[in-house]
Amino acid sequence: MEQFTKKRRLEGVVVSDKMQKTRVVAVSRLRKHPKYLKYYKLTSRFKAHDEENVFKEGDRVLIEETKPISRDKRWKIIKKI
Repeated sequence: MEQFTKKRRLEGVVVSDKMQKTRVVAVSRLRKHPKYLKYYKLTSRFKAHDEENVFKEGDRVLIEETKPISRDKRWKIIKKI
């Protein structure tokens, strides 16, 4: 019997739409400092696949993990939020 793994989904903002079929999505999250117990923001940038070049800079999108599409791309855009 095959087991299916649940793919990770992240919410972020498109920060670059200059490439063809690729968008750069910035995902922000809060972390708590272990000593000072203060929250700070971390931002990660992911290259995500956009087949029809639909999504533009500033769009809030949902991205999902996928098999490697190119050297940098391991995510695809699911929908606009």
